[in-house]
Amino acid sequence: MADSQGNAPATSAPPTTNSDDIDGVEAAGHFRIYLGAAAGVGKTYAMLNEGHRRKKRGTDVVIGFVECHRRPNTEQLIGDLEEVPRKRIEYRGAAFEEMDLQAVLDRHPKVALVDELAHTNVPGSSHNEKRWQDAMELLNAGIDVISTVNIQHLESIADAVEQITGVSIRERVPDWVLRKADQIELVDSSPEQLRRRMIHGNIYPPEKVPKALTNFFREDNLMALRELALRFLADETEEELLTHLTDRQTNALWDTSERILVGITAAPGTDTIVRRASRMASRIKGELHVLHIISGESANRSHDAQLDVLRQLTTDVGAHWYEIRADDPAQALFDFARAHQITQIVVGSSGRSRWQELKSGGSIVRKISQLAAPAGIDVHIIARRDPKSVGTETIGDSEEA
Repeated sequence: MADSQGNAPATSAPPTTNSDDIDGVEAAGHFRIYLGAAAGVGKTYAMLNEGHRRKKRGTDVVIGFVECHRRPNTEQLIGDLEEVPRKRIEYRGAAFEEMDLQAVLDRHPKVALVDELAHTNVPGSSHNEKRWQDAMELLNAGIDVISTVNIQHLESIADAVEQITGVSIRERVPDWVLRKADQIELVDSSPEQLRRRMIHGNIYPPEKVPKALTNFFREDNLMALRELALRFLADETEEELLTHLTDRQTNALWDTSERILVGITAAPGTDTIVRRASRMASRIKGELHVLHIISGESANRSHDAQLDVLRQLTTDVGAHWYEIRADDPAQALFDFARAHQITQIVVGSSGRSRWQELKSGGSIVRKISQLAAPAGIDVHIIARRDPKSVGTETIGDSEEA
């Protein structure tokens, strides 16, 4: 575990591909991520130190993009590392600097340092919307990438952070991107140390410090974020260990049979249920399936936009999406579960009144529970959370470290 100077032992995570990846790339680069619980733990500092170490060993290293946030110690650490000139662009009357992806590709170093993986590119600066997409292009071109990200930007965790902190997380990275990394290294700092760094002006400008200390950087928030980061990394380490043991003990029996099924609708708050189920599946190393049932009641309703969001979320958290048409949603969900050897079903709590349930033939949630119990399938009923309950304050790439 690293201190605030980024001296962390490497913890490897097995690479995971995604259907969006380019298949057959013979010279794909290696991917390393410095993961932190919050801004200011020292991710960028650790990344630059790694760049200097590799340069001293004779490796061709360049800075694709580093955001120092006016931190003198970080600025000084750049030292003699080569920086690819940034792309300067005007947007809505303001000037911005972004990573020049094409310039880095043309320079084609062995290693590129690319800070703030969750960052959203200024329109017109890249053909990609997100910096993580830029990083994927560099990797596919055979360039090793070293990057940084905070735990709250992980897609499956972002909504939990919103509920804990009351802060809306705008910048998000699909889970598969982090799991594609060859190594994920935790840069750790205690909540007390982070708050001291904040007070001393080592994270944000002085004018932002009081608000940060009473909002996102409260000690209880930092403790929760730290635990989320540790749990995520522990899950990745366990997955690598199981892969290692399986490769070398082919006759050993490993319990990998847990399968979770989420029954979804286009109702508000469904994305929260999918993310919750994703975390459950991740902790037990289970498969996650998302099922949308088109019933006679909902077949003519226009929920295309909501369902598109849920389909993308399903992809982002590494789950499988299914759609079937049935007049009895509860029975269809149960039949699907039996056919796919599902061990746990996750559904959202019903928002219908007792009268509405009686008119439609009873509670779907209750019927699913009654069908699942004799079959030995566990049922989890997740409370729907009102998206409006999240605070209006946002956190984005400008608060990365």
